[in-house]
Amino acid sequence: MIEGPAFWFRYRWDEASRQQVRPGTARRVWPYLRRYRGPMVLLVFLTAVDSAIMVVSPLILRLIIDGGVLRHQERVVVTLALTLAGLALVNAGAGYVKSWYSEWVGESLVLELRTSVFRHLLRQPLAFFTRTQTGSLVSRMDDINETQRVVGVLLSEALSVLLNLVLVLAAMFWLSWQLSLIALAVIPLFVLPGKVAGKRAQRLLRQEMQLRDELSAMTAERSDVSGALLAMLYGRPEEDAGVFTGKASRIRDLVLANAAGTNLLFAFITLLAALVTALVYGLGGTLVIHGVFQVGTLVAFIALVSQLYGPLNTVSGLRLELLTAVVSFDRVFEILDLEPLITERPAAYPLTQTEEAPGVEVAGVWFRYPEADQVSLASLEPEAPPAPECPGDAWVLRDVTFQMPAGKLTALVGPSGAGKTTITHLVPRLYDPVRGTVRIGGQDVRDLTLESLRSVVGVVPQDAHLFHDTIRANLLYARPSATENELTEACEAARIWELISSLPDGLDTVAGDRGYRFSGGEKQRLALARLLLKAPSVVVLDEATAHLDSESEVAIQRALATALAGRTSLVIAHRLSTVRTADQILVVDGGQIAERGTHDQLLAAGGVYAGLYRTQFAPQAPLRATLEEASISCANAGTCDHRHHLQRRKPRSRRSPGGDRPCTAFRSCYPTWMPATASPESRAPTIRAERTG
Repeated sequence: MIEGPAFWFRYRWDEASRQQVRPGTARRVWPYLRRYRGPMVLLVFLTAVDSAIMVVSPLILRLIIDGGVLRHQERVVVTLALTLAGLALVNAGAGYVKSWYSEWVGESLVLELRTSVFRHLLRQPLAFFTRTQTGSLVSRMDDINETQRVVGVLLSEALSVLLNLVLVLAAMFWLSWQLSLIALAVIPLFVLPGKVAGKRAQRLLRQEMQLRDELSAMTAERSDVSGALLAMLYGRPEEDAGVFTGKASRIRDLVLANAAGTNLLFAFITLLAALVTALVYGLGGTLVIHGVFQVGTLVAFIALVSQLYGPLNTVSGLRLELLTAVVSFDRVFEILDLEPLITERPAAYPLTQTEEAPGVEVAGVWFRYPEADQVSLASLEPEAPPAPECPGDAWVLRDVTFQMPAGKLTALVGPSGAGKTTITHLVPRLYDPVRGTVRIGGQDVRDLTLESLRSVVGVVPQDAHLFHDTIRANLLYARPSATENELTEACEAARIWELISSLPDGLDTVAGDRGYRFSGGEKQRLALARLLLKAPSVVVLDEATAHLDSESEVAIQRALATALAGRTSLVIAHRLSTVRTADQILVVDGGQIAERGTHDQLLAAGGVYAGLYRTQFAPQAPLRATLEEASISCANAGTCDHRHHLQRRKPRSRRSPGGDRPCTAFRSCYPTWMPATASPESRAPTIRAERTG
């Protein structure tokens, strides 16, 4: 339930952020403006012209009354009236040009800041994105729009106010020093309340922006496909709506508290200006009666008084607008000041590429994840900051040493949380080890340029990511210069071209948010096609076949046979059947290499690997015995030597291509079956209905 309107003059300061804008924030804006010196000089000139016309106009009005109307000089009245009209035209033209240049400089500043922040975000380490809320980052990018007001306000309005005050006061003292002293005496009453209100507004604005970050983060999480699905399945829309309403209500309270103070300030200043104007009317009228000056002088003075208090009233509003922009600048500079954890050394050099794949060496590596203050900002994390990847100073990897022979397949196996993924993150230098060295082709990866390193190393994660774009755009992300034939060849090698060619739009089919319009196996094969286009010498696969059905795993394995050929490969696998033919298997346990060897050697050793193997495949022995006892022949008994298990539903396909190849049902029963002899997928490529919707 949303409450009705009420008055807020105070806000609970225990809920409001007491973080102040960092000193020097305003000074840091100048380097961004300095490159626009030419347009800024023009803005200053046009502002001076505008201010001069505003001051000259009341003085001309004085001459029209005293020198023309009172003396019945029609020619003087007409001439001065035409002069006022000409000045109005000049003022309108100058105002238009000033506004255009002000907007151009402001938007150019926004463009530069937005580009700088985005580039800086791309340089942040992986740990930054694991801790940061996406919605908070998006909201922080939106803060850049507020910085545009700095240029518009600072260069046009603020400078105009300053010039107006100087010129108006000079003209007022020239007309009547007595009335000018009275008008001047109350100026502090216009300035001091604005200063007090500004400090209060700064706290409220920063807290409001922080809450908007949280609201954006919640919206982004719930509007994402996975988040929306989770909310639907667990049926908590009302609770989520309640949390959202609570955050939105706090923003409303902050805005109203800020507006109440601002409106009270404006009401006070307006009242003060009216009282002073009334006083000037009274005293000025008395001076006219006593012949001190004429009526035209009084009218001109009153016009100048309105131009004096108008800018002073604007100053109070300008302060609040400038504070909003400065707070936005401060929040943007917070991101720009966050130094990337992974940087190139000054003397970094590119990795020399050879025809043969380079070997990889991990020597004496110790690693623990960085603390939060090294990689992120507290304001970008949830209200309750997440725990570090590994608690305290615990080592994730301890004295890890191994070599990956050039052109060979090295597999990492072990229990969850043992450190396998962390090892794979060190090869493309997503993290740096605390101690020890990672070398590619004999070169320390920290001595290499990041561009050359990332061009040599290709990674396919467990959850392949596709942008909300066409299949073509997702593939070309790896190599924009790839031709149509190269795209087709990569897709054929990844065993995904048959699916793509069956779609109405082919390569121009939109993948959907995070590729959600494709199945897990199809996304993995698209990721492999992207990898093949990149053609790296070193390949890292993080459980590329995990959580896939047997049929998808078959297609992925056949694609991997092509993708890994002749490349130095590091593969994480929980399904041990997929790495039995690896040239080297490393068993990771407790952050250390517990065992190493081939499949047969590790089984014979009877250690951790043998235990994992028995855990995975021991339950299949009773199943095989059951199949033998059931003696249910395959529908393709004449061409298939195997039997399929009892199941109520019919297999997807009972056709067999002949020879001794197993039938489809067999593939779903025996995960130890190696895909090297697999037949092409029996099912026709399908895609969800919404792909062509």
